[in-house]
Amino acid sequence: MLLSIVMPVYNEIRTITEIISKVLDAPVDIPKELIVVDDYSTDGTREYLEDLLKGTGSVPETAALKVRFHTHNLGKGAALRTAIAQTTGEIILIQDADLEYDPQDYPALLKPILDGRADVVFGNRFHGGSHRVLYFWHAVGNHVLTTLCNMVTNLNLSDMEVGYKVFRAEVLKRIPIESSRFGFEPEITVKVAKLGCRIYEVPISYHGRTYAEGKKIGWRDGLAAFIHIMRYRFMP
Repeated sequence: MLLSIVMPVYNEIRTITEIISKVLDAPVDIPKELIVVDDYSTDGTREYLEDLLKGTGSVPETAALKVRFHTHNLGKGAALRTAIAQTTGEIILIQDADLEYDPQDYPALLKPILDGRADVVFGNRFHGGSHRVLYFWHAVGNHVLTTLCNMVTNLNLSDMEVGYKVFRAEVLKRIPIESSRFGFEPEITVKVAKLGCRIYEVPISYHGRTYAEGKKIGWRDGLAAFIHIMRYRFMP
């Protein structure tokens, strides 16, 4: 059994060293590999990752760490497509490159799959784990989108937009990912629901950041998520 961790990266020079170290040191009982895909960063992240390939970075590339580069900025979904194609593990976990999500939560996220009870596991930022208190309207938007997604899929998820999602690889690799930006979250949720996958949620900690600290998702992405929910639910 091998855990493949996929990490899309765009302009995360302030966090990239720490998050890679945290992922590689995560307390899991199975071997793991980390696939990092740089989505044409312009803040020094790309150069830092290139140094890893040369063996001069603070976290040298090993068999457990692969780095790939986009030649244009294509978006989170596109970076995930690239990363997933490089995976060799039986379980695939999505890890953002900021420090909002803590790899110490990996054991809880993996347990339903390792126990044979789940095909897909969603983290849940709002029930059980500690989380930073931030934007009211983000919370409202997340609740509206999650509720809409639940209505069209007949699920009872608490946090559709959560970054932590874990899949049995054979399930995820059956799904063609079409969204290139943040539309990945509603797209993958609707599609795993259509497949009839066994979905679990587990509470996670969440250390949200402000826009000044590098947060990227905005109201346009919320509008796009609404469109993606309807599109992938009612189109073949």
